[in-house]
Amino acid sequence: MNTPLRKVVVTQKFFDEEAINFLRDRNIEVEIATLPDGKSEADLDVGDIEKLLAGAGGWIVGHARITRDVLAALPDLAVISRRGVGYEKVDTEAAKEMGKLVAIAAGGNDASVADQVIGMMISLGRRFEEAHRAMTDGKWSILVGTELYQKTVGIVGFGRIGRSLAKRLQGFDADILVCSPRLDPADIETYGLKPVDFQTLLKESDYISIHAPLTPDTRHMFDADAFNVMKPTAVLINTARGGLVDDTALLQALETGRILGAGLDVYESESNPSLKPVTDALIARHDVIAAPHAGASTHEALARTNMIAAVCAADVIDGRDPPRQCVIVDGR
Repeated sequence: MNTPLRKVVVTQKFFDEEAINFLRDRNIEVEIATLPDGKSEADLDVGDIEKLLAGAGGWIVGHARITRDVLAALPDLAVISRRGVGYEKVDTEAAKEMGKLVAIAAGGNDASVADQVIGMMISLGRRFEEAHRAMTDGKWSILVGTELYQKTVGIVGFGRIGRSLAKRLQGFDADILVCSPRLDPADIETYGLKPVDFQTLLKESDYISIHAPLTPDTRHMFDADAFNVMKPTAVLINTARGGLVDDTALLQALETGRILGAGLDVYESESNPSLKPVTDALIARHDVIAAPHAGASTHEALARTNMIAAVCAADVIDGRDPPRQCVIVDGR
């Protein structure tokens, strides 16, 4: 690949002036894309993306699907810099073959997602949504809830966000179970973790928070069989990826009282629109706290992830190596 073109196109919302000025100070042109009417970033097709990315060496992106066909239509593109940490929507094999670098904003949203998880756990345990709905209906009777204090919390997957969550849970004197293919012995000691297998975590946890990547092996890891093992008083939190949970099975588990509640920031219908009725049924329930894939959307987290994404894009355009923890694929 020749020297990258010194232009970065941003297709994500909420890209702030500090990140824009950082790129401009590196002598890089910045274009905030205007998306076609009626389309979100996730709805962009190959033709849309080809027009938006014309003349760009870098792309700061969020939810667009970056397929082999998309990459083939962008021969001048050198770097795909995700303002986020997931990359299942990127064909990384094709990116490597075509000489692209794919980066994520590692470390930018750990705190915001961990905060969201704690908020969901407390909201569900203390029945905030139920109480609010009752009061708006004129019913001021007290609803008795449960505490997070000294409960057993299971964390599935233990990366940066899982670590941030464990740090916060220490303040609640929680017993922290972790099921993860890799665990740093230092983390076990620092956070007082108890490594367990998946079945043990399901059986013993009062709250379960998912922080695993979505892969063929992890898809629907929380299915009907998993819900049948969980405590009927357990709460499930998914702020990771839709598809890790079988949402249809989750809905049935809630309808039958198999588990107590769920906090959801991600949904299968994000990638499979046919499941939208299941999502609608879930978010209508009093025992579900729902958010629209907004775990990373705080002012502080957006500022951090914007800057990390900008640094990665600028480094590649300048012929440098981006921060190692951010690089997913380097086909240069």
